[in-house]
Amino acid sequence: MDTGNWSQVTEFIILGFPHLQGVQIYLFLLLLLIYLTTILGNLLIFLVVCLDSRLHTPMYHFVSILSFSELGYTAATIPKMLANLLSEKKTISFSGCLLQIYFFHSLGATECYLLTAMAYDRYLAICRPLHYPTFMTPTLCAEIAIGCWLGGLAGPVVEISLISRLPFCGPNRIQHIFCDFPPLLSLACTDTSINVLVDFVINSCKILATFLLILCSYVLIICTVLRVPSAAGKRKAFSTCASHLTVVLIFYGSILFMYVRLKKSYSLDYDRALAGVYSVLTPFLNPFIYSFRNKEIKEAMWRQLKRIGILA
Repeated sequence: MDTGNWSQVTEFIILGFPHLQGVQIYLFLLLLLIYLTTILGNLLIFLVVCLDSRLHTPMYHFVSILSFSELGYTAATIPKMLANLLSEKKTISFSGCLLQIYFFHSLGATECYLLTAMAYDRYLAICRPLHYPTFMTPTLCAEIAIGCWLGGLAGPVVEISLISRLPFCGPNRIQHIFCDFPPLLSLACTDTSINVLVDFVINSCKILATFLLILCSYVLIICTVLRVPSAAGKRKAFSTCASHLTVVLIFYGSILFMYVRLKKSYSLDYDRALAGVYSVLTPFLNPFIYSFRNKEIKEAMWRQLKRIGILA
């Protein structure tokens, strides 16, 4: 296709929720409250785990890293979403759009790998308890964490490289709540079938592979727990996994439908709703689901508050 006479788009307009123009200020206040709660919750968990020596175990090591990654994951999209809710000019530059996509997907991939590492940790703790201290050493925990971050940061490089070479000659209205691969590809003025295929292959390998590894870990965990003779032992084993499994189901349930598909887009409202789940709701719920319901985390918080004099 000849693009010689077309001018390259230099900025995009993010439409967000065009059907909710009358309640933008209320959406802003709600999203701001959710974002502040997300930041405070995840930052508190990260600091408590770092400061309390009783939580220096592999499980809480991964919890703290997950909470830290959530701070960057939400910062990639929510501040711009907040600005757009108050602004008449909801624009973002082409390079800014690509940067937003990169950080959102790289940190999202890091979260996938961390959730997989946490499932592996629970598998070792429950199914191989005698070997757990030998296998899950501080050195291995650090190596796994570094691998999760490096794998996540390298993940979107190929997709970003391919999409940066596409011609965008108009229209420039992104039918989404932030910049992302599917809505941006729909604006390219050339065939994007290669990009869609590459996205599908990479996302399938990244999302499906980690999800299947998590499921396999939990199948083995359930089989082991069912062989535990006492009801109390079963409850204790399941309680250590329930919160993590809840987070996994919410997070993967939305990203699987959004990214593991060959079709560029389904209903625009459907895509926006899914994006809200995995970009806003999941990071918001993580501190409550995974950590604040945990007795050891809550006790550690009280200890730290007493130590700094906030509580007597």
